Amino acid sequence: MDPVRNPFAPGAGSQPPELAGRDRIVSDADTALQRILLGRPAQSQMLLGLRGVGKTVLLNKIEQTAEAHGYLTSFIEAPEDRKLVDLLYPKIHQVLRKLSLVEAAKATTHKAMRALRSFASAFRINMGDFEVSVDPEPGTADSGNLEYDITELFLKVGEAAKAASRGWVLLIDEVQYLSAEELGALIVAIHRINQKGLPVILFGAGLPAIAALSGDAKSYAERLFTFPEVDALPKDAAANAIRQPIEEEGETIDEALLDQIVTSTKGYPYFLQEWGYQVWNASQQSPISVGCIEVAEREALRRLDEGFFKVRADRLTPKEKEYVIAMARLGTGPYRSADVAEALNEKLTTLGPRRAQIIAKGMIYSPAHGDIAFTVPMFDEYLKRHWIVD
Repeated sequence: MDPVRNPFAPGAGSQPPELAGRDRIVSDADTALQRILLGRPAQSQMLLGLRGVGKTVLLNKIEQTAEAHGYLTSFIEAPEDRKLVDLLYPKIHQVLRKLSLVEAAKATTHKAMRALRSFASAFRINMGDFEVSVDPEPGTADSGNLEYDITELFLKVGEAAKAASRGWVLLIDEVQYLSAEELGALIVAIHRINQKGLPVILFGAGLPAIAALSGDAKSYAERLFTFPEVDALPKDAAANAIRQPIEEEGETIDEALLDQIVTSTKGYPYFLQEWGYQVWNASQQSPISVGCIEVAEREALRRLDEGFFKVRADRLTPKEKEYVIAMARLGTGPYRSADVAEALNEKLTTLGPRRAQIIAKGMIYSPAHGDIAFTVPMFDEYLKRHWIVD
């Protein structure tokens, strides 16, 4: 088959040719966006899921939907080594520059710009090419208290957006890397925005622990946000994610091969894209048949092992690798922390700091008290292929 026509997109955050099985999430986001523009209340969203389930893809889709409704959008990926204020500043500056072009919003945008300048001074933000050429507004967003100041700043942006008859959408990926203080400040700001009926909404995405972290930060987060779970696709949707792109190229695929792909990938979207990409390239002609599965699966696993899995394993120290290998030796998770400690012949309390570090790196999470699981689907199988000798 012609590799140039290959319809699959096995990349981080790459838009797949068929966004299968996610209609409800996209529809709910669309409804919330339209309600906000009408001045009606709507809940922000936090998408929860493991690595490779398509959370970033969904955020990108929601961003496109928001822009189609006339929103100004700001997309942020929260890293482990930078502060939220440094990420927010240039994004808000860009939004205010665009709003300042609307005659009806010039006065409110100017006030928001002054608040942004105050905010930058209070948190010693390096403004660089995004320096605001206005005087700060004394007493506005300049207390140095993140919760108070982000709330005041968001209110000013919301007032400017409302004056311009526009809306602002903030999208944050990898929310789990925000500090408890940063997450709490965002929740308070969105809560106040909702109370004021301003056209601002937040869409976030992160690992499953985000729901608990949000509740820990502010008890009312469960009423402020919805927490859609983004998981592996059910069998029919997973098969359709492979079948439809192939048929749109005027080709066909055997149902027996589809069943094998769904089984091998367990319905995880990233893996579906990789398997789809490889079976297309491995097939000599249409219909794509089971004869190509051995070559395709071998190449798919090679690429995943050298990229998707390896880049995550390389972040671990030798002691941390020892811990996750012990998890994988126990079989399929979730795992009891006590069982991992027993396998390593160490005390549970002694392993606590190591476990916490692996959680902080986003490699494992706690789905229930005393339990741990991998955030990367099929990571245990990768470890067994490369690190565990029976």
